Amino acid sequence: MHVVATAGHVDHGKSTLVRALTGQDPDRLAEERRRGLSIELGYCWTSLPSPVGEVAFVDVPGHERFLSTTLSGLGPVPVAMLVVAADDPWMPQAAEHLAALDALAVTHGIVVVTRSDLADPAPALARARAEVDRTSLAGAPAVVVSGRTGAGIDDLRTTLGAVLAAMTPPDPEADVRLWVDRVFHVRGAGTVVTGTLPAGTLRLGDHLLSGAERVRVRGLESLGRPVEEVSGVARVAVRLGSRPEGLSRGSTLLTPDAFCAVGEVDVRLRGEARLPERPLLHVGAAQQTVHARPLGDHFARLVLDPPLPLRHADRMALRDPGSRTLWGAEVVDAAPPSLSRRGAGRARAADLAVRRPGVADEVASRGVVRRSLLRRLGVPTDELPDDILRTGDWLVSAERRQEWFGALVAAVGDAEDGLSQASAARLLGLPEVGLVDSLVEPPLRLVAGRITLDGDLPEGLRRALDAVRAELEDHPFDAPAADRLAALGIDRATLARLDRGGHLLVLEGGTALLPGADEAALRVLADLPAPFTTSEARQALGTSRRVVLPLLAHLDRTGRTIRLPDDRRRLR
Repeated sequence: MHVVATAGHVDHGKSTLVRALTGQDPDRLAEERRRGLSIELGYCWTSLPSPVGEVAFVDVPGHERFLSTTLSGLGPVPVAMLVVAADDPWMPQAAEHLAALDALAVTHGIVVVTRSDLADPAPALARARAEVDRTSLAGAPAVVVSGRTGAGIDDLRTTLGAVLAAMTPPDPEADVRLWVDRVFHVRGAGTVVTGTLPAGTLRLGDHLLSGAERVRVRGLESLGRPVEEVSGVARVAVRLGSRPEGLSRGSTLLTPDAFCAVGEVDVRLRGEARLPERPLLHVGAAQQTVHARPLGDHFARLVLDPPLPLRHADRMALRDPGSRTLWGAEVVDAAPPSLSRRGAGRARAADLAVRRPGVADEVASRGVVRRSLLRRLGVPTDELPDDILRTGDWLVSAERRQEWFGALVAAVGDAEDGLSQASAARLLGLPEVGLVDSLVEPPLRLVAGRITLDGDLPEGLRRALDAVRAELEDHPFDAPAADRLAALGIDRATLARLDRGGHLLVLEGGTALLPGADEAALRVLADLPAPFTTSEARQALGTSRRVVLPLLAHLDRTGRTIRLPDDRRRLR
């Protein structure tokens, strides 16, 4: 399906044109028919020859009093028909609707000059062409028609079909974000909402989020027919049953866990703009007053209350409620950093000016960020550059990792006995302790939960330690005797230092084993029938009473074994 919105001045024939194309009346309200103008959004549909197929039309009001309603209809729609009348001059609402399309960066559309039976269409066409070619719709084809006589309608269908056939199909697997433009109650069915689905797929039984409330798709209709699923772009009506709290025009139905409700966004403005402090924001079918803080000439920070589910590259319109001036804006960062320091706004503008779409710049600018957050912000993370560090859900830039590594080496060097992982994370300001593991590489080493420097021992002691390690490598529970340690120059004070630094596991009586020997012993003892004796433990470990007694005492003290009254033990 394709969805097309009308735009143009009041009483220039938009609804008549839609009726001529579809055979349906978009003015569904009695008041609209009585006054001869559109007040609410109207919806009709038709079929065009293959490969286009079904086309739905969103007919928006042309009167200046209903601009907010107009923008809610234009917001999610990718194609527009700008309608101007041959028997009228270029009118204010035509200019305002064109400015709205330009602000929303609509690039696909048609200029339609109506009422060609009432006046020469050439002047109106020339003026419309001159105005359109200064906007995002520059180069859009133009068609001259008469809705009353039907002249040119076939040409319009052909031209519209060519425009729609050139559109790139949206991703049917994309996350669903349906901007609600109408809410009503159907007796016996409950609450129904309508909107334009820009991408993704809705299915019967799907669970979606409306605000913080989970809702279920209990019925689905498109183009007046019940369907089991529908993919964007499409006009849809969704039956929810009960009405979620706060549901109204401008609300959204979302794929759960796929979007962030953001309260601040940094946007790029189209051209230089002096925004009012409290402009009106129009995005999708939503409208709200926001607080705007300029960031240089081309960027601004918008504070939203309530938050909205926005993503990077979202297009929006900003409007001065006094002068009715419209500006276009594009979201550059939907999760921006705080601006608390003096001059932070100028620095932020400089950063945004060089920001490029994609995961590489996102990670580089943030230093460290959750991959899941980037996904909710609409940043693809399937293909990551090689220099990005991946640790669980975290992505770390090469520059930030180098900063952390240098700071960690310095901190460990200042600590006599090394640092625990928790202390290291706290000192470096890491968002999660697990990130410490990814920083431990030579000259750092992690032993028994402590980070030390490989070169933090005198050369003589390093050689002695290497000798002890070599002897324990093949016989992990055959601890060197006191005279052997003394021959290597390792006394009680040195043993304590090696224990604190995580180089050795030193038990009572100066029994020295490799770090982790206690866990290795547990794995051996687990194979013994329980409870077991000290002798059985000694034999299983292949060691002597000199070693097994302090080792079992250590396991008792650390709560991993239980000593029974008969001096036997079992594992806890």
